[in-house]
This record gives sequence, structure tokens and C-alpha cells, in this order.
Amino acid sequence: MSNEKLLNIALESAKKAGVEVMKYYRQGNYTAEVKDDESPVTSADIASNEVLMDQLRTLTPDIPIISEEVGALPLKQRQSWERYWLLDPIDGTGEFIIGSGDFAVNIALVEQGWPTIGVIHAPDHCLTYYGQKNLGAFKDNFQASHAIEVAKYSQDRAIKVAISRRQQLELMGQYLNKDYQFDYVALGSCSLKNCLIAEGGADCYLRIGVTGEWDTGASQCILEQAGGDIIDSEFQPLSYNKRESLSNPDFYSLGSRDFAWQKIIKPHRQHY
Repeated sequence: MSNEKLLNIALESAKKAGVEVMKYYRQGNYTAEVKDDESPVTSADIASNEVLMDQLRTLTPDIPIISEEVGALPLKQRQSWERYWLLDPIDGTGEFIIGSGDFAVNIALVEQGWPTIGVIHAPDHCLTYYGQKNLGAFKDNFQASHAIEVAKYSQDRAIKVAISRRQQLELMGQYLNKDYQFDYVALGSCSLKNCLIAEGGADCYLRIGVTGEWDTGASQCILEQAGGDIIDSEFQPLSYNKRESLSNPDFYSLGSRDFAWQKIIKPHRQHY
């Protein structure tokens, strides 16, 4: 099956899951609890996951799946996979709970250890971002779809840093070179902040703390196709399906490659 067909399947599946998520969101009739890693999960996450798993197992039965809400097989059973779906049924569950609307359904296709298709559907914002290797990155507002790209480099303006509404600027500031000027743009989920960079609304995002591979897979494809990168805190590429753990190191999402990022952001030892 071609990647163009797989992209359409991912788009269809994400939007179908988004419809299910919005039923819970609008009615407020969901349950919430805290998982062992101290992250929240709701009945809406589980419902979204069920829609995605059903769709992808039916339409692409030969492609295995890793989902945040299901977990993964031991590495020895999955390390030979040539490609697989990587899912986050709701990225930004905390934003879902507080009612900000900044949450999204994430689907990535990972091939030979790298995301080649990414779909991020934000149902409350009526927005879908998507990308495919060698095709480009796009934003769809349900009326029209258009190509997106990272903001161009300029020495004459402040560097825009995407942050969460609850992020401690003091923690992040220790990794930024104070010789540069920074403006801060607040947004919810990890994937939506990466999409903000992909469409030129911010220049970078520093994630210091625990995330999973499902948090970056879809948006990494979109951001790369828009002209940016996601790298770990030592300026090395992220890896997918290479370790027993699916936890990411700290990472930096970066816009234009014309910025001298290694002068602007300080590398540091990775936190797994």
C-alpha cells in the first residue's frame, strides 16, 4: 500500500477519533485517573484509542501498532518491524481536563526507525496538521488545506519560544543564551507547540522532562517537512523503536536551520 494511501487512512482515522473525543469533551461526562507515570488519562483517551486501533487494524492489518494507551511488546519482538503505527490518542490530556481545547489526536507512521507520515488533529480547534516525507507539511482548517513552513531566520527580531501555560520559565531559561532576545508563546499540547513552529508561529520549543516516542513521532515528521528539526538535548537525532523503553530524552524542537541553534540553546546531558 502506498504512503499516499496510508496518509489518507491516518487522516480519516484521526478525524474519526476526534469526533469521539469531542463527545466526551462537550458533555463533560468522562472519568479521569493518574497512571503509574503520574500522567493523567481519561475515558476519552481510551475511547479515542479504541477508534484508532479498530480503524488501523481493519484498514492496515499487516502494520503493527504502538499506542500510549496500550504499551508495546518487548524490544526483541518489535525491533525487526520495518514499519508501524505510533499513536497518542490524546496528546494534551491535561489541557483536555482543564477545558483549554489545546489537545490533539496524533498518528505517525514510523519506517526504518524514522517517522515518514504524521497527522495531528486538534478537533476543538477544527485544525489538522499533516506531513509526509518528500511531500511537505500542511495545515487544514476544514475549509482549505495549504502548505506550511518554518519562520525565516532574522537577526532583527526576538526568537519566539513556544511554552506551556504551566511551564517554569526559570527552568527553561537556564538552557537559553541570554545574549539573545526571546519572546514566549503559550500553547497546550507538545504536538501543537511543534506544529506552531512548523507553521512559523514560533521558532523553538524546549521540552525538559518525561515524554514518550508517541509525543514526538507525528510532529517530528510535520516539522521536518516544514523545514525544522527535533533533536535530543545533546543535539543528536531522536530514536524510535531502538530501546526497551519508549521514553524520550529531553528534546529541542527547532525551526529554521539558518539559526545558529548551538549558540542559542545550551546542550545538556539527557534526562530519560
